[in-house]
Amino acid sequence: MTNTVPYFILFMFGAIGCFHANASTELVVPKAKMADLVVGEQLTFDSKVLHESRTLNIRLPEAYQSRMSETFPVIVVLDGGLDEDFMHIAGLTQFLSFPWIKHIPESIVVGIKNVDRKRDFTFVTTDERDKKDFPTTGHSAEFIQFLEQELMPLLEQQYRVSDIKVLMGQSLGGLLATEILLKHSTLFTHYLIVSPSMWWDNGSLFEQIASSDASFNRTFIAVGKEGKIMEEDATKLHDKLVEKFANKPIGFQFYPELNHGDALHKAAYDGLSFLFKEPEAKTKQPL
Repeated sequence: MTNTVPYFILFMFGAIGCFHANASTELVVPKAKMADLVVGEQLTFDSKVLHESRTLNIRLPEAYQSRMSETFPVIVVLDGGLDEDFMHIAGLTQFLSFPWIKHIPESIVVGIKNVDRKRDFTFVTTDERDKKDFPTTGHSAEFIQFLEQELMPLLEQQYRVSDIKVLMGQSLGGLLATEILLKHSTLFTHYLIVSPSMWWDNGSLFEQIASSDASFNRTFIAVGKEGKIMEEDATKLHDKLVEKFANKPIGFQFYPELNHGDALHKAAYDGLSFLFKEPEAKTKQPL
């Protein structure tokens, strides 16, 4: 018994010594080089239509440089600034196009940085409260002209864009996307409309559906738990589009666990997956 104690103590000191030796080795910090992390490119140009400078944020798919003979779908994000929706939609698009997921094809993502979205995304209103709350309002016609005469021709000239063109808009952006769908549908082939502000001008845009001759391919509409008006209007938009365009795949999703602030990302995941797959039953999840 008396002989075992010194050996035990020596063993403990030896283990502690080894621990310190290993610890000192592990704490050696390697030299590192710093470089910029590049996730895309940015185009800035003077818009003759809007009479101001506009900025586009672009993310090209991984295969863009290696498959030079191919064209790629383009996804245009209306709230597309770096501090808006460009980054998370670009990342989501990359994720959905991974070979082991393949919900969508590899696509070009184009984010339009906002200057004044209340001005650009709204048409002229007759509602005095709208005019008071949104004093710069009513210039969506000019913005649509900008998309038609400058943005899309620029993208088609600068990049290998396929015939599939997706427009994504939320809130007032959803209002604009709906206006384009009904009045200028050939600008895009697919529409992803989230929490559309259909209440604008006392819901007058609903009146355009019956007379619309829209030629879109597919549309997806979504809304979160955002109050009676927003939820009912999104549902009404879906139902009226299905009634008018019975042969078109039109999806709908209600997210009771999400709200106006966080519905877009989940809606973009579901919406892009829907837009790029074969048409299925035109059913919606009930409110």
